[in-house]
Amino acid sequence: MSVAEALARIRARIAAAAAAAGRDAQDVDLLAVSKGHPSSSIREAYAVGQRRFGESYAQELVRKARELEDLKDIEWHFIGHLQRNKVKDVAPRARVIETVDRLDLALEIEKRAEREIRVLIEVNVGGEEQKSGCAPADLLDLLRETRGLSKLRVIGLMTIPPAVDDPEDARPFFAKLRELAREARAAGLDPGPELSMGMSHDFEAAIAEGATLVRVGTAIFGERPKREDG
Repeated sequence: MSVAEALARIRARIAAAAAAAGRDAQDVDLLAVSKGHPSSSIREAYAVGQRRFGESYAQELVRKARELEDLKDIEWHFIGHLQRNKVKDVAPRARVIETVDRLDLALEIEKRAEREIRVLIEVNVGGEEQKSGCAPADLLDLLRETRGLSKLRVIGLMTIPPAVDDPEDARPFFAKLRELAREARAAGLDPGPELSMGMSHDFEAAIAEGATLVRVGTAIFGERPKREDG
């Protein structure tokens, strides 16, 4: 199956999932997770209208941004764990950083940003020790601490739930992120409208729970080849 055909199928599934949830499909955006895939595959997706692409490794993002600099309206999202010493590489290239989970990282982004950078606060809804993300109990403090930053604009929340075989088992974690956003608004700390949640195997369940951005890679580009850089 070509990238164009795979994208068409994913978009149809997004529309169907939104309709089943009583939502407008226009309210759910698709982030094509291109990490590990060649720039040629990104060009294929771009040619059929895809503009948002997700990368997880700083050096891979740098290389691809250079290789695809002729695609002027491409929008890079950084979706991997971000170390402070890599911010200098990511900040000039990523339009959105989805994995801000601590104040020192937010301050480094603010320091390195040459323009406004939109960010999502990553929340570890499953409380898994091996995963990044702030604890749900720390979300309000992090939102409060980042409010005064001039170049960093929080536009929503992001999560990666625990791995499950049945996508329905992920729904409570997606619901938890939606509820955390509601609680933050009630506390006067609006995190923004975006809820980035759901991947290739469970994005329909995420849409049912309010996802506004789904991150799909394998179902578009196939299995990732061996990683060459980081």
